[in-house]
Amino acid sequence: MLTSFSEFKYYQSFRVPVESRDDVMFLVEYENDQGKFEFVEKVKLMDVSMTGLGFVTTFPMAVGTTLRCSIQFKRLRFDFGASIVRAFHNVESPADETMNYGAELDSEDYGNMKRFIEQYIQSLPPERLKDSLTKLALTQHYASEKEGFEMFSLLLSLFKDITQFGDKEKFVESMLEEIVRILNGQRATIFLINTETNELEAVAALGLDKELLKFDYRKGIAGSVFTTGVSLNIDCKNDKVRFSEEMDKLTGYDTKSIICGPITNREDKIIGVIEVLNKRNEDRFTVEDEKTMKVLALILSSVFHNYNPISEKSLIRRFSAPYDREFAWIGRSGQTSEIRRGVVRLKDIDSPLLISGEPGVGKKLFARIVHNEGKRGLAPYFVISCKGVDESALNSEIFGNDHTRSKLEDCVGGTVVFDEIGFMPIPIQAKLIKVLNERRIEGSHITIDVRVIFTSSKNLKTMVDEEGTFNSELYNFIISSEVNIEPLRKRTQDIEDLLSFYLKKECRKQGLLLKDFSDEVKEQMTSYSWPGNVIELQKAVEKAVLYNPKAHVITDLGTKSTPIIDVSKSSNCMLENIPHAEDPTLALKDRVALVEREMILAEIKRHKGNKSRAAQAMGISREALRKKMLLSDEILESIKNPQPAQEKKAA
Repeated sequence: MLTSFSEFKYYQSFRVPVESRDDVMFLVEYENDQGKFEFVEKVKLMDVSMTGLGFVTTFPMAVGTTLRCSIQFKRLRFDFGASIVRAFHNVESPADETMNYGAELDSEDYGNMKRFIEQYIQSLPPERLKDSLTKLALTQHYASEKEGFEMFSLLLSLFKDITQFGDKEKFVESMLEEIVRILNGQRATIFLINTETNELEAVAALGLDKELLKFDYRKGIAGSVFTTGVSLNIDCKNDKVRFSEEMDKLTGYDTKSIICGPITNREDKIIGVIEVLNKRNEDRFTVEDEKTMKVLALILSSVFHNYNPISEKSLIRRFSAPYDREFAWIGRSGQTSEIRRGVVRLKDIDSPLLISGEPGVGKKLFARIVHNEGKRGLAPYFVISCKGVDESALNSEIFGNDHTRSKLEDCVGGTVVFDEIGFMPIPIQAKLIKVLNERRIEGSHITIDVRVIFTSSKNLKTMVDEEGTFNSELYNFIISSEVNIEPLRKRTQDIEDLLSFYLKKECRKQGLLLKDFSDEVKEQMTSYSWPGNVIELQKAVEKAVLYNPKAHVITDLGTKSTPIIDVSKSSNCMLENIPHAEDPTLALKDRVALVEREMILAEIKRHKGNKSRAAQAMGISREALRKKMLLSDEILESIKNPQPAQEKKAA
């Protein structure tokens, strides 16, 4: 048994002990009933942390009392505000009138306390801070600074217990026994991810057969905590957790309450969860239990800090390289980062989702990733194309007929994507919104249980308000949540990653050795506007591999008869990326100057910053280039800082 755990419940967070010999001066004032501050006499500082401190005094104060404190150590002195959050007698000497107080610092004073703790710890002698323990605490870089000190506290109290166990498995089993005792639960399990099977598997279990405990990483409370990283405290009876009912049938137990927290490794990847079941004599675990679980999960994270499985079969982004996944969103631009965050926000909700953007930007790919990574990821996934499809065939696919069932009925628990909903005929739109509202197709007894996702390259609002070619009720239903994917020309940071991704994919497909693009070709492709977006880029890479089967480095973009990219198509998109070029409030000569500016900048970039060569290539003098840049700078400055009409007239 881990004897030090019995004290942990009492001392919630790490407090660096302070001794009299350390020459730390500590003063406290409390706020009386009249709102004035008075000094507290005979105060002794006992310990400090990033967010609070403990002290003793015989002066009685209530929880919630506001304090003004001062600490001086060597040359460091600072004042700070705090409030009492706990007050208790010395349990070792009940007759003693000395009170122990715990105070929480005002958040704006954390920085000063941090500096004090850093300076104070560095001054401690070796016998009070073992090197091995320090190293162990400092390796927990995945925790925040505040949590790191709390972790350090627990490691201090557990040091003897950790070292007495040479066998990690026995240590984990003993920890589970103590975790159950501390949280007053009935049983507990530690799950780690198996990236080969994409399942959470029990590596230790108390009160259960761990061989029975393995399931898809997205299922149940454990799956939710693993995929989101958010701890959960669940009352199974009131919250109606379906998966726990399935597990109860498998294990023969009755689950009433669950508390579950994530376990991470040294790379800050969530690698598993710790789950405790059935709070004794209560319907659910308490808020204090949640705090305890957070630190216990940190302890277990230190035990499994080296666990980092990698697999080509893994469906989980953090355990596989993007080139090994069938459905991956490639890139590193700000827009791409926002898209990835959007997946996390949208994957587990049931409301409709509209994905808008130009053709080829990846709307269907985003829909598939949302489905795969969400709670419906194990259920069916259907795509119904609304563009270029016969109306009767589309009607049958959506609503069924005498020979086939509706895809809405077949996709139980899954996701149905209506691709290019703006092309759906008005009569079918009216039928669809009726079915989606009623969750049932006329004449059928089956309740529809699907999440619907819509994609559109058309402006549906314009179709509703101005053209009258889209059902307003369906539009209001669709826009419950919306994601707009920017065209590739607006996220140029993604282009090089996409080129690399599709080049590797195509080389594998053709059975060729891995190729690469020359720097010149990469630069040309990065500056190209890609009017066809990612689809065009993918086709261009396929052509490049096809035209260069023997070359290891692709150095050109084809010939006029067999071009890899069609530069003529990009002219339609050129003005869109030039600031104010399409602004009707500007004079034509100013807009032309801005267009020239972009062309000059592009030519300077092509010549590696050499302005003379850029001017020569454009057939103008170096001085003409300078004057054109000065003129365009003045135009941009006037747009940025417009002059009032009177000033313009005076000028």
